[in-house]
Amino acid sequence: MKKILLAVMAVCAISFTSCGNKTQQASDEAVDSVAVITAAADEAAEGTISALSEQLEAGDASKLQQVLETVKTKVAELIKQNPEIAKEYVVKVQDFLKENAEKIKSVVGDNAAVAAAVSAITDIEPQNVVNGLLDQVSDAAADAKDAAVDAVNDKVDEAKDAAKQKAEEAKDAAKQKAGEAVDNAANSAKKALGL
Repeated sequence: MKKILLAVMAVCAISFTSCGNKTQQASDEAVDSVAVITAAADEAAEGTISALSEQLEAGDASKLQQVLETVKTKVAELIKQNPEIAKEYVVKVQDFLKENAEKIKSVVGDNAAVAAAVSAITDIEPQNVVNGLLDQVSDAAADAKDAAVDAVNDKVDEAKDAAKQKAEEAKDAAKQKAGEAVDNAANSAKKALGL
C-alpha cells in the first residue's frame, strides 16, 4: 500500500514540476520577445538620434528636416519587420525631440517646414503613426491587387475575343470548304449526266 501511495505521489510531483517548467518557459519566451523588440528599436533609433544630434550641433535646419523626413521611411521599414518595433522606435525619437525641444527651436528659428516636421513627429501617438502607415500600406496593397485583377480581366477578355475571332474564321473557312465541296460534287454530277 505504501509503495502505491509513494508511486502516486511521485507521479503527482513530476506532473507539478513539468507544469511549472512550461509556465516558466512561456514567461521566458515573452521576456525574450520584448527584449528583441526593445533591442531592435534601440538600434534603429540610435542611428536617427545620432543624425539628429549632428544636425543640431551643426545648426543646419535644412539637413535636420531631411533627417526628420527619414523617420517616416524608417517607420515604414520597421512596420514590415514588426509593428511593435516601429512603435518603440517612434517613442524613442519622440523622447529625444522632446528632451531637445529648446535646442531644436533655436536651430529651426522661423523655418516653418522644419517646425511642422518636428511637431508632426512629436504630437502624434506612436500607435497612431504605426496604424496610419499600416493603413497606407494596406491601401497601396489593395490598389495593387485591384490593378492586377483588372489586368488579368483585360487579358481574359482579349483571349476570349481572340478565341471568338478564331472560331468565326474557322467557321467561315469550313463554310467555304463545304460550299466548294458542294459545287465540285454538283459539277461532277453534271459531267456524269452529260450536262
